[in-house]
Amino acid sequence: MSLLSKALGPPTIAVNRVTCYRSLTLCSPKLQAARQTVDKQEDHKSPTFTWSDFFKLRKQERKINLGSSIVTAFLGCNASWAYLSTMQIDPTQMIMGFDPLMVVSAGLIASGAVGYLFGPLFGTNIFKLKNKAQLDEYNNKTKAFLKHVVANRVDSSSQSFSNPVPDYYGEKIGSLREYRQWLRDCHAFRRKAKEFL
Repeated sequence: MSLLSKALGPPTIAVNRVTCYRSLTLCSPKLQAARQTVDKQEDHKSPTFTWSDFFKLRKQERKINLGSSIVTAFLGCNASWAYLSTMQIDPTQMIMGFDPLMVVSAGLIASGAVGYLFGPLFGTNIFKLKNKAQLDEYNNKTKAFLKHVVANRVDSSSQSFSNPVPDYYGEKIGSLREYRQWLRDCHAFRRKAKEFL
């Protein structure tokens, strides 16, 4: 006698109704129609946003953020160049003890870096507008994923040159296969840390 049949008890036979253990459905025509209606409603409620979809959207978000960072860095450099090109600079006089050409170059690089840092602000908004329909599910999966990462990551205090920490924040994980590999790497790190203590 299987555990399922023990849990359900002896089979019951009533007028126009027989409980079928194998399919766990009721065999009466009226009850079957009701069951099909419930199944259709459950199909609409079933989650269609899988982990594979989550990782695809995560990659898409990174690409959008990177692209917007490159664009804002370019715009930042152009804006500073537009300002610096109109300035009159005497190459014989130092600016705060530095050569004027070095100061202008450092200003261009700094404005590009600031522009690069502002890129994800615009990229995140573009991503949210582009994926409005799946945004709630994506945010829920992101929270669940980060909980998994926090629960499974290693203690970084026992790292060494021969035993580096495997992606502490899980930023390089881009698929389920990479997540499984990350878990194996974390396990190997813990094992090596215990062996060498």
